[in-house]
Amino acid sequence: MISPIKIWRRQKEIRKILGKKGKILVWTKIFTPGADFKKYAPYPVILVELENKEKIYGQLVDYDEKDLKTGKKVISILRKVRSSTEEGVIAYGVKFKPL
Repeated sequence: MISPIKIWRRQKEIRKILGKKGKILVWTKIFTPGADFKKYAPYPVILVELENKEKIYGQLVDYDEKDLKTGKKVISILRKVRSSTEEGVIAYGVKFKPL
């Protein structure tokens, strides 16, 4: 279980990244995920170099297979990252979408 306090504290970091554009440096597809992510498998995870040269990794969403290539332009977006907890808290995080 992820604490609602931890989710709240991460908001400051997430806001700095949202809406940033970048390009894919490397990618891989996860076929055997952890228990919390089995329903999403297989899914791609990418390493992105943002326009300010910062590097960040995350899941690629709303993509076609042709989008899985180095140099592809992406943008960071906010998406649900886990199912709701017993307390009803839904965790959101940064994912990437092709441009």
